Amino acid sequence: MLKVDVEDAEEQQIQEQKQAALRYILDAWEEGVYDGVDPDMLATAAIFAALSDMVVTYGEDAVANMTDGLAERIRYGEFTVNRVTQ
Repeated sequence: MLKVDVEDAEEQQIQEQKQAALRYILDAWEEGVYDGVDPDMLATAAIFAALSDMVVTYGEDAVANMTDGLAERIRYGEFTVNRVTQ
């Protein structure tokens, strides 16, 4: 029972960190847009920053393998925030 509680607490902490990270990115995004930076340029810069950081951490092959599945995930709506379902 204690092991499950520890795992649940760790998972909750991970989710909280993910939410905090997303808040930081969205706040920076809003600030950039407010300052007149084109959202397409922000998107390109964010993708570049994320991928280059991941390459430093995990290596080119690992990041290339991870990004192989992005097209399918995009098509399935995983990154669609305001998705309309019928």
